[in-house]
Amino acid sequence: MAVNTIVTYGEALVDMIEMSDGRFAAALGGSVCNFTLACARQALPVTYLNPLSFDSFGNGFARLLADAGVTLASAQRSSHPTSLAIVTLDASKSPSYAFHRDGVADRDITPRQACALLPAGTRLFHTGGLTLLPTDLDNTRQIISAAAATGALISIDANMRPLASPDLASYAAGVRRTLALAQLIKVSEEDLVHLGFGELAPLDAARQLLAETDVSLIALTLGADGAVLLSRSVSVSVKTPAGLVVADTVGCGDCFMAGLVQSLGEAGLLTPAALAGADAATLEQAGRRAVATASLNATREGCNPPTAAEVTLFLRGAATAHGARAASSDA
Repeated sequence: MAVNTIVTYGEALVDMIEMSDGRFAAALGGSVCNFTLACARQALPVTYLNPLSFDSFGNGFARLLADAGVTLASAQRSSHPTSLAIVTLDASKSPSYAFHRDGVADRDITPRQACALLPAGTRLFHTGGLTLLPTDLDNTRQIISAAAATGALISIDANMRPLASPDLASYAAGVRRTLALAQLIKVSEEDLVHLGFGELAPLDAARQLLAETDVSLIALTLGADGAVLLSRSVSVSVKTPAGLVVADTVGCGDCFMAGLVQSLGEAGLLTPAALAGADAATLEQAGRRAVATASLNATREGCNPPTAAEVTLFLRGAATAHGARAASSDA
């Protein structure tokens, strides 16, 4: 694969996660930054476009990304602080967020600057999350268009955060328009509700979204029920492994997406034409790696993506367990 296979654009923010005793623990995160880190740990070459802050959190991000092998598009730091998210967990360990995003480092970049930093040889451009808010959407769309003009496959994770926008209808309309610019998108069942498909079952909603766009592949995540990969000709369901001990689900969607991209890239599908023609067997393999990557992350507190070797070992163990169950059933 080309040196600059993946380029990411989006938030790097600190999750202030509520602990069981009421205190908050700081964890470096943000959907796009989590995806960036997860890709690097899957041994994928990845460049992060946004600036990091000069503050202590920014220094932490710089170390975290450098240790994983991520390339920063620019070494110049922002004078603005790192953005924050206050994260609370419900009884099922699922997170909800409140954001502090005014005058922050990852937004301290213009479309012209971002486009100038796009490296040659970009195969996949990924964005989503908070870059799709109405306040940022025009800038994001300009950068997507510039990346698409180079021939990059466009990947977008809707990852909607309705509490971050006072106008959900405008927010949802903008996200739907922008998803139409991509060839690969990820949506959760919650995303589909926020996007206005709440009257439909999740899979039916994903099919409707596919029909409304030129997207080649939709990854629909269903939490503990696994995921579905849906193209024009193929639908593949992948279940979450049984017996998984969940610490929390912070960053699981981002890790899922990284595992998916890793497998699609290994199969040579990170071009618009190739992705559109992916067969069921290849998509099932990609879905299994995506779910395995997310599952391993779920066993750890916060977003702590697994390495490529850890995912491969996990998949081998799952295959062995499945074989043993099948043999027991046949006995």
